[in-house]
Amino acid sequence: MLKNNIHEEFILTLLDKGVDDLEGFMKAQRVFAKDRKGAFLRKDALIEAYSNLLKRKVIDENHFLRDVLKIKKVRSVSGTVSISVLTKPFDCPGNCLYCPKENGLPKSYLSDEPAVMRARMNNFDPYMQVHNRIKALEAVGHKTSKISVRIVGGTWSFYDRTYQTWFVKRLFQACSDYPNIKPLAKKRLSQLQKENISAQRMIVEMGIETRQNFITEDEIKRLRFLGVTKVELGVQSIYDGVLRKNNRGNNTADTIKATAMLKDAGFKVSYQIMLNLYGSTIAKDSEMFDLIFSPNFSPDNIKIYPLAVLKEAPMYKIYMQKKFKIYSDEELVNLISDIKGKVPSHCRIERIIRDIPAHYIEAGCKKSNLRQIIQFRMKELGLTCKCIRCREVRDYVGEQPKLFCCRYEASGGQEIFLSYESDDRKRLYGFLRLRLPSYLYSEDNHFIAELAGAAVVREISIYGQGIASAKNKNINMNDEILSGKLLKRAIAITKVNHVNRIAVMKTSKQQFCLDRGFKIRGEYLVKQI
Repeated sequence: MLKNNIHEEFILTLLDKGVDDLEGFMKAQRVFAKDRKGAFLRKDALIEAYSNLLKRKVIDENHFLRDVLKIKKVRSVSGTVSISVLTKPFDCPGNCLYCPKENGLPKSYLSDEPAVMRARMNNFDPYMQVHNRIKALEAVGHKTSKISVRIVGGTWSFYDRTYQTWFVKRLFQACSDYPNIKPLAKKRLSQLQKENISAQRMIVEMGIETRQNFITEDEIKRLRFLGVTKVELGVQSIYDGVLRKNNRGNNTADTIKATAMLKDAGFKVSYQIMLNLYGSTIAKDSEMFDLIFSPNFSPDNIKIYPLAVLKEAPMYKIYMQKKFKIYSDEELVNLISDIKGKVPSHCRIERIIRDIPAHYIEAGCKKSNLRQIIQFRMKELGLTCKCIRCREVRDYVGEQPKLFCCRYEASGGQEIFLSYESDDRKRLYGFLRLRLPSYLYSEDNHFIAELAGAAVVREISIYGQGIASAKNKNINMNDEILSGKLLKRAIAITKVNHVNRIAVMKTSKQQFCLDRGFKIRGEYLVKQI
């Protein structure tokens, strides 16, 4: 026993006793604390002790301990960790009434938000933001082999293109270099992207925030060059009257057009929606979510942001003049409970409420656990949410999932959502989004030559790290096997629809697709079928 470190001693005690379940872990923790007169075991220190014992080769890897010690497991439930990286302060083309502006920060961001604090500590350097975030995630037990990068900081498409290229190059290099720190490599972006594919920490998704009126054919090609796979649109509302009243600067037609163009080019599309905007009502906001999932829109992901009135935003003056009313917490909980009941099974609710510190909020909801309160209310009302986040499996429960197929019209094309789920459809193991764009059956060529005449796989996601663990190795459920089955079915559906080409974005599962007969064509992987 290593008596000099109480946390290492506890880890060794667990291994000596062969503890391999949560109940045994909790019991051992109580006994250990009692024997040592109430010794307090910190989880972060236990993680560090476990890592140190591994490094010194005192112990071997133990999957149970690695998982039980992990903090905030949901951050990597899909096997992918998310890292938000903030851009430098820069002008914004918009003048939205609800948007705060603080000196020295990109518009809409506040100095006490977690992502902003991390960015300022690193002087907005994307390389160091990524490096230190990986380090922090690993310190609390998360695997970082697959990374989803979200670039935040206002309207990405408005930033200088030289800065954009430099920023993205540093993101790829940071992931490839870790744990080392190196100066900017004198390499082309395409070379850094290629090197990252075989790195120990690979960027598997890259998202940006932008305004829908900036989405053009040229901008889409630019985003693909950078390696972007997901676009968050600041939709806020689909009512033109509400958008005008809040000085948004774009309209619903812009949203419809941008959504269709992005989907046809293979992007995942996320909407940021704001409740309680100036000029809206609870009834209007509820109705909006009936329309958002109609064929004109139908995003893949949504973020629901209830309005927060801040002194740093022009909306504060309007609120003080009593020109509109803020929803009470009770009204907001009931409204979002109703909305969650409407979200279809092919959409993911990514967030409910922003990370705005309560002391900034002059009026609006200050409850950071709003999602949990809503879940409790829905249970009281007998409502269920079918969204992807609420159903994604955390751990394997000893079942063989079934393949389901959901078809729906969206943005001028047909979407096929293939998924592996439990019999009762309460647990989602993985899915694939296949799009049959409208241009497939017209004489018009796609503005991206590589996609002409091709169906597009827009996303493949597999959930639940437990499905690939050693104890489940005899079950055909690991990431590659499930992805392969989904892709095979997507190819079959493409054939049935008389389409002989299928494409996938190059940065998404590149080696997986190359191994299955796809060829690199520009920024895509394409296969003749």
